[in-house]
Amino acid sequence: MAFTMARLLIAILVAVSPGWATADVSQTSDYKRGRLLYIQCRACHDLQPSPVEKVGPNLAGIMGQRAGQVQGFTYSAALSSSKIVWDRATLDRWLEKPGAVVPGNVMAFAGIPDAADRAALIQYIEIESARR
Repeated sequence: MAFTMARLLIAILVAVSPGWATADVSQTSDYKRGRLLYIQCRACHDLQPSPVEKVGPNLAGIMGQRAGQVQGFTYSAALSSSKIVWDRATLDRWLEKPGAVVPGNVMAFAGIPDAADRAALIQYIEIESARR
């Protein structure tokens, strides 16, 4: 009986306190580094739906989406016809050197050469762009 009650108590704690059972990703050093790196992106891009139009497209829900398809944003012909679907690997290549991934795109960004910085930024973008 005591063993069953202990299991029941643990199950209840896990159900009502998901943070207790899993690590809070927003407290990891990669997430924090990604948030810091995103400062250079936020002048042009939002990660949440927003009525404010910026120089770059809104990135809300970017992962799994086809490139060049955000409604209301005018893309280069190169990016619109690229058939790229954003995932971690594609975003990594893009952030390293956008012009190498889609020649003729008009994003004014030279890229991020450091792989660890790109991974941290991608983690941040993936998490924050999925929050709605």
